[in-house]
Amino acid sequence: MSVIQQKPLASVSSDLKWLDLVVQNVKSLRYGVVEIIVHDGRVIQIEKTERMRLDKTEHRLETATS
Repeated sequence: MSVIQQKPLASVSSDLKWLDLVVQNVKSLRYGVVEIIVHDGRVIQIEKTERMRLDKTEHRLETATS
Protein backbone atom coordinates (compact mmCIF):
# COMPACT_ATOMS: atom_id res chain seq x y z
CA MET A 1 0.00 0.00 0.00
CA SER A 2 1.39 3.43 -0.93
CA VAL A 3 1.12 6.43 1.33
CA ILE A 4 0.28 9.79 -0.23
CA GLN A 5 1.87 12.68 1.59
CA GLN A 6 -0.23 15.82 1.59
CA LYS A 7 1.16 19.31 1.95
CA PRO A 8 -0.30 21.61 4.60
CA LEU A 9 -3.09 23.76 3.16
CA ALA A 10 -1.06 26.98 3.61
CA SER A 11 1.79 25.52 1.57
CA VAL A 12 -0.56 24.43 -1.22
CA SER A 13 -2.18 27.86 -1.46
CA SER A 14 1.20 29.62 -1.62
CA ASP A 15 2.34 27.15 -4.31
CA LEU A 16 -0.69 28.06 -6.42
CA LYS A 17 -0.13 31.83 -6.36
CA TRP A 18 1.95 31.46 -9.53
CA LEU A 19 -1.05 29.91 -11.25
CA ASP A 20 -3.18 32.97 -10.41
CA LEU A 21 -0.43 35.20 -11.85
CA VAL A 22 -0.31 33.16 -15.06
CA VAL A 23 -4.10 33.36 -15.45
CA GLN A 24 -4.03 37.15 -14.89
CA ASN A 25 -1.27 37.58 -17.48
CA VAL A 26 -3.05 35.42 -20.05
CA LYS A 27 -6.33 37.29 -19.58
CA SER A 28 -4.57 40.63 -20.05
CA LEU A 29 -3.12 39.65 -23.44
CA ARG A 30 -4.76 40.00 -26.80
CA TYR A 31 -1.76 38.54 -28.68
CA GLY A 32 1.44 37.34 -27.08
CA VAL A 33 3.24 34.80 -24.95
CA VAL A 34 3.25 33.96 -21.25
CA GLU A 35 6.34 31.97 -20.32
CA ILE A 36 6.82 30.08 -17.05
CA ILE A 37 10.41 29.61 -15.83
CA VAL A 38 10.95 26.60 -13.55
CA HIS A 39 13.99 25.81 -11.40
CA ASP A 40 14.25 22.65 -9.31
CA GLY A 41 10.56 21.94 -9.85
CA ARG A 42 9.41 25.37 -8.64
CA VAL A 43 8.11 28.29 -10.67
CA ILE A 44 10.60 31.10 -10.16
CA GLN A 45 9.66 33.56 -12.89
CA ILE A 46 6.77 34.46 -15.19
CA GLU A 47 7.46 36.47 -18.34
CA LYS A 48 4.89 38.15 -20.58
CA THR A 49 5.60 39.30 -24.13
CA GLU A 50 2.81 41.26 -25.77
CA ARG A 51 2.50 41.54 -29.54
CA MET A 52 0.66 44.20 -31.51
CA ARG A 53 -0.88 43.03 -34.73
CA LEU A 54 -1.60 45.50 -37.46
CA ASP A 55 -4.61 45.12 -39.69
CA LYS A 56 -3.54 44.25 -43.23
CA THR A 57 -5.38 47.29 -44.64
CA GLU A 58 -3.61 49.60 -42.15
CA HIS A 59 -0.25 48.12 -43.14
CA ARG A 60 -0.97 48.64 -46.84
CA LEU A 61 -1.93 52.25 -46.19
CA GLU A 62 1.28 52.90 -44.23
CA THR A 63 3.39 51.31 -46.97
CA ALA A 64 1.65 53.25 -49.75
CA THR A 65 2.14 56.63 -48.04
CA SER A 66 5.81 56.02 -47.20
